[in-house]
Amino acid sequence: MSAPNGRITATFARLRAAGRAGFVPFIMAGDPDLATTLELLRAAAVADADLIELGVPFSDPMADGPVLQRSAERALAGGTMLPAILETVGQFRRESAVPIVLFGYANPFLRYGAERLTRDAVASGADGVLCVDLPPEEADELQVATDAAGLDLIFLLAPTSDRKRIARVLERARGFVYYVSITGVTGAAAPRTEDVAAMLRDIRTQTDLPIAVGFGIREPAHAATVARAADAVVVGSALMSLVERHRGAATVPAVAEFLERMAQAVHSARLERDAEA
Repeated sequence: MSAPNGRITATFARLRAAGRAGFVPFIMAGDPDLATTLELLRAAAVADADLIELGVPFSDPMADGPVLQRSAERALAGGTMLPAILETVGQFRRESAVPIVLFGYANPFLRYGAERLTRDAVASGADGVLCVDLPPEEADELQVATDAAGLDLIFLLAPTSDRKRIARVLERARGFVYYVSITGVTGAAAPRTEDVAAMLRDIRTQTDLPIAVGFGIREPAHAATVARAADAVVVGSALMSLVERHRGAATVPAVAEFLERMAQAVHSARLERDAEA
């Protein structure tokens, strides 16, 4: 099942028709400020990103490693809040059709209010919501609102997910499934691609939904390898570490160059795999 606006579904259909995986950069909203966030969103679109995950900063991001924790801290210190994030999404949407998934935690989302969040997210042009710490069993309030508003609610699977858990998540999944390729926090380690491929084969016996793979993917070569098994490759900590290192006028050019290299690696890898098949 997918949201009525259809941008996420249409994107994955286009990728499948082209025989390649999608590139999904993660950008923390408000790091170092929302004006830079908008420029990074534009750079991702120019680099041919297929979807974008836009992080909603939270003070206790339990699934995030040190890089994204510091990124969220900087964003919060600058006063970044959901209404301003959604305004930034709206600015970007007026010039790009690249789907955006709001990536965050239950506390800021539910404190904002499920119905208000989904209404304002749709009005801004967002396409989905991924709530890291909200399992399907606790997602009724938010999912009723997202389904009614036309937003895809994205759920997570992990290496520890057994078949019963996989079935439960897939029953509620919308748009695509996010596979966390390692146990631990973001950026902690590189996933073993053979293990990822085996898990994705098992998941695909139970669903036709696309599967995006994230956590621990830092280099173009590694992204290309993961892209041979996944429907999309998510890159976050490596990108935001560039934001941390390159301040001021150097930030956007440094990130833009990285985005282009990653997108090229992901997009070419799937074509190579199909050529070998």
